[in-house]
Amino acid sequence: MEWYEVGLGLLGLLMLLIGLGLPIPFALAAASLPFLWQIQSFDTSIVSAELKLWGVWIDYILLAVPLFVFLGELIGRSRIGPNLYQFLHQGVRVRGSAAYGSIGACAGFGAVCGSSMVGSLTIGGVALPEMLRLGYGKQLSSGVLAAGGTLSVLLPPSLILLFYGIVTDQSIGDLFIAGVIPGLILVTCFCVVVLIWGIVRPEDIPGNESSVKMGLIQIAATIGPIAAIGLVITVAIYAGIATPTEAAAVAALLTVILAFGVGGLTWQGFKDALFATMRTMGYLGLLLSAGVLFGFVLTYYRVPHQFTELFLSFDLSPYVVLMIVLAFYILLGMFLEPVSMTFITLPTIYPLMAAAGFDLIWFGVVYTITMEIAVLTPPVGLNLYVIQGIGRGKVSIGDVISGCLPFIAALVLLIVILILFPETALWLPEQMR
Repeated sequence: MEWYEVGLGLLGLLMLLIGLGLPIPFALAAASLPFLWQIQSFDTSIVSAELKLWGVWIDYILLAVPLFVFLGELIGRSRIGPNLYQFLHQGVRVRGSAAYGSIGACAGFGAVCGSSMVGSLTIGGVALPEMLRLGYGKQLSSGVLAAGGTLSVLLPPSLILLFYGIVTDQSIGDLFIAGVIPGLILVTCFCVVVLIWGIVRPEDIPGNESSVKMGLIQIAATIGPIAAIGLVITVAIYAGIATPTEAAAVAALLTVILAFGVGGLTWQGFKDALFATMRTMGYLGLLLSAGVLFGFVLTYYRVPHQFTELFLSFDLSPYVVLMIVLAFYILLGMFLEPVSMTFITLPTIYPLMAAAGFDLIWFGVVYTITMEIAVLTPPVGLNLYVIQGIGRGKVSIGDVISGCLPFIAALVLLIVILILFPETALWLPEQMR
């Protein structure tokens, strides 16, 4: 079979199966099997599929995935995340402190969690009712929390960057380091959005908010756990002391201790975190395994290689190619969630980016930001529905979407900055080598 027949056939069959309601992991595997049968006999292909599906978990680096997921679940079921928000909101006396506190709490939570949806759910569950009670506008309240969750994916550790590194065979440590400066810039941009919002629509930010004077012990109890967990992850990885998997294991153990010690975690909450991690990994594990099988079929028929050669034959500017790819992902993100997009499209896209002359570490950061735009765009913007669900009828989906628009603009601005100044993402990894 010709490569384009395989490519179009795989994509068409995949879309058909997804349209029929088959879960994406099963759709990926089912779409791959007919083309695998063209390579091998039926019996041999079944054995090969089994080896591809389950053999992927032999990879040591993948042990970091359930550990980071478990870490995020523990924090989500303790008071560690909410305590950080309360400190940033009530302990810092500035107009709009609840909005700035939400951004800061999401950023701090992102430094230890790595999941956009979990970040929005954990901080949003505390911050949204409080902001509405204080008199913040519905659009601002919901938008800042939905967008704030995106910081959880850009600031390390990031599950999207982790999966990107697995698919593209790039250094996980370099990818994590590359996300630091863009993440800090994004935090600043979000704060500027809130500042401008308060100038343009002052009625959306109350003039007076209650503040609480906290002692040093109380401050340490609120920001200490996040700081400790974040330092363990970042220092261990960036200093070369531990691999991402080892750092995730130590951080998970530390989180268990802190969640029980100062976070008010109950035994029931611990068990709930375990079962939630199992459910999440049940889906992610199948998705990753099926994605590897899908990628094997693509690679065997040289679809990525031939697609890259075809695209480059048009003699387009590398930046035109980049714009087409980013537009493709933003459009696709309206219908698929980021992890699925990573395993479905990235095996074909990243060779094109490499051939166009882009650094794959740099593109990993740009790709991750683009994925975060996807979680804020309807109709399948996961963070939109998380925040709407927390609002319980007080906030409509229209309010959340409208509130996210300025923050989406900030995400687009960050991509522009990275295109104009690639060293924004590449400088820190180069210094750490």
